[in-house]
Amino acid sequence: MDGLGQNLTAEAAVIGAGPAGLVSAIALAAAGVETVLIAPVAKADQRTTALLAGSVAALDTLGVWASCLPQAAPLRKIRIIDDTKRLFRAPEVIFDAAEIGLDAFGYNIENRYLLAALEARAAELTLTRIAAPALAITAEATAVTIKLGDREVRARLVIGADGQRSLCRAAARIGSSRRECSQIALTLNLAHARPHQDISTEFHTERGPFTLVPLPRRRSSLVWVGDPVRTEDFSAQSDAELALEIERRAHSILGAMSIESGRSTFPLAVETATPLARDRIALVGEAAHVLPPIGAQGLNLGLRDAATVAELVAEVRRRNEDIGAPEVLKRYNVARAADVRSCTLAVDLLNRLLLSDFVPIQATRGLSLYGLDRIGALRRALMRQGVDPSASQPRLMRGEMV
Repeated sequence: MDGLGQNLTAEAAVIGAGPAGLVSAIALAAAGVETVLIAPVAKADQRTTALLAGSVAALDTLGVWASCLPQAAPLRKIRIIDDTKRLFRAPEVIFDAAEIGLDAFGYNIENRYLLAALEARAAELTLTRIAAPALAITAEATAVTIKLGDREVRARLVIGADGQRSLCRAAARIGSSRRECSQIALTLNLAHARPHQDISTEFHTERGPFTLVPLPRRRSSLVWVGDPVRTEDFSAQSDAELALEIERRAHSILGAMSIESGRSTFPLAVETATPLARDRIALVGEAAHVLPPIGAQGLNLGLRDAATVAELVAEVRRRNEDIGAPEVLKRYNVARAADVRSCTLAVDLLNRLLLSDFVPIQATRGLSLYGLDRIGALRRALMRQGVDPSASQPRLMRGEMV
């Protein structure tokens, strides 16, 4: 249902129609919370998302995953190769999902298919959809007002899923700490001559990871993190030139390659909002935190935000209490703080270790990977933590409705 041309009131409003916003809106509506989703339909680019097992369980529980599965490729193994030219080089390490009793760590899917499945599920629910941008947001004592040009929406709680330049974050007077990285990422999809065998391969280089992630059939997505100037130069090459360069850097493990249409570059940064909620506004996804594209953590972290806020709101609503009350927002802050902090620290630290030219740090990193390769219990513990973080276990990630 579209609320064009009229002022509306609702229990909850979600600002932003990326995956974190759509999952928030779907979970709330499925729990019977009167919800308005406000944002133009997101434009999907060629990028992909590696959904870890918990995120897949959440999408399956919400009735979305069945539409995604035909377009998704399983990630059964993760291979890390030290491709630096440094004195201390780590051994190749392979993480196998079967070792921790999983068929796959998760699935890789193109964003266009993920967004289409989420939009289709949202359309099936009793959910008001306003495909227009929020122009101004004002938080008051009992409600939040969202201005949409010639109309307004008032809600008791707003979920801010509106990205790095979040209007919701500004309206809630929430600050953030941000650090720009001296790296950019080149992303694209490609076809290759050899099968990937459901293995995601991450080459560690002196300027960042070069990662090939499986897509259906003999196709993969590439996330190439590197020096801004050189990476932009590579991005400007012809398809044929770039395909040869990628094959060379991948040591021909997937054979000859051909570049698919659409490629993009974006600068890397680390950012965390503090707190994650205030003044009847709760932040999810990149409005709350930004991570480099390492270890498939960014969007999965945002989906855990969405699952957590939906669970808290549904619980409070069942008690007929105020879903936007300060105590509810405080509980959200507490519930998400450890997961966001630990995930951000781990990804940032891994990136910094990879870039460091300090020999003792290089040696420590090499020894750590050697230990993971040799010590099964340590390797399995790391795999379980990466797929299913102990700091955050929202019900949706366990396959339970909120």
